[in-house]
Amino acid sequence: MKRIKIIQIGMFHEHAIGKIEVLKNRTDLFELVGYVDEREFCTTPRLPNPNKPEFYRDIPKLTIGQALNFPGLEAVAVEVPNNDLVQIATRCMVRNLAIHMDKPAGPDLERYRKLLEGCRERKLPFQIGYMFRGNPAFKFCLDAVRDKLIGDVFEITADMNHCYGGELYQEYIAKFPGGLAYNLSCHLIDFVAAALGRPENVTSFLNSAPGYPDEVKNNCLTVLTYPHALAVIRSCSKDAGGTAGRAMKIAGTKGTIKFSPLERFDGKSLELELDLAEDSGDFSKGVHTVTFPPQTNRYDVQMLELAEMIRNGAQSSYSAEHDLLVHEIVLAASGLIPWRREENHQKM
Repeated sequence: MKRIKIIQIGMFHEHAIGKIEVLKNRTDLFELVGYVDEREFCTTPRLPNPNKPEFYRDIPKLTIGQALNFPGLEAVAVEVPNNDLVQIATRCMVRNLAIHMDKPAGPDLERYRKLLEGCRERKLPFQIGYMFRGNPAFKFCLDAVRDKLIGDVFEITADMNHCYGGELYQEYIAKFPGGLAYNLSCHLIDFVAAALGRPENVTSFLNSAPGYPDEVKNNCLTVLTYPHALAVIRSCSKDAGGTAGRAMKIAGTKGTIKFSPLERFDGKSLELELDLAEDSGDFSKGVHTVTFPPQTNRYDVQMLELAEMIRNGAQSSYSAEHDLLVHEIVLAASGLIPWRREENHQKM
């Protein structure tokens, strides 16, 4: 495969370092020709410092103009602050560049819809960086729900709790009306929407953790209601257990799936527990431990798919309709738009 010329625009998104690691390491797929420091043109809320700035020292630094006009450029990874993502990605779309864009897709649903429609009309690969899309345990769960391995699902309960970033992180989250429901619950909403589809209703409780004023929405709970199922998503940034305590439970009429942590990069295998009330699929009745190979990077699978989309015309694992639905749920969960039932929903 001929290497893909790519530039990373932005270094202050919380997940920017994960993308730059892949782009630097997968020299078989990508030719990383530069990066852009977005502080000259982005003014929306961001964390005050980039993660691991030393990762950028050996990469050419470009202006946004130089990046968008770089000779032979084929793709961009858009890693600017949350509320600038769609604006910058749209500038890349009109330059006919393949796009990996981080999440969430900004406060304006129609602006995001136009970006997705523009990419579709121009036949441009587009990918949004929800962090569990390359996670093998999540893929197993998604297949299990779709194949009814645990029967008809009636419950999904999961959390994105953590305790990193200190007070600077709390100040940062306070700048988003939806708080953590906007910034972190979106990853789990992506999974629930892929597993169960469009909910009948979206209800959120956007609270503050003890010791914080009401405007710091750092203790959130979202409920997605389906005809015979409920999905409950928590996100709090003051959980002493940290990210290791993040957990998932999926319950169905034939069994349950549980796992915690949701991911790990310590060289150890990720495991989940599958408990079946009867034989199902390739599994017998009883409790099983399903083990997945250790992960080295959260985004390697996703960026490999992007390369396949660019070079070989592969289809994205997620449709534009799904991506739009996810963000519609995220904005409703964040209190930024009212939820609309299916009969009133205008599709792409």
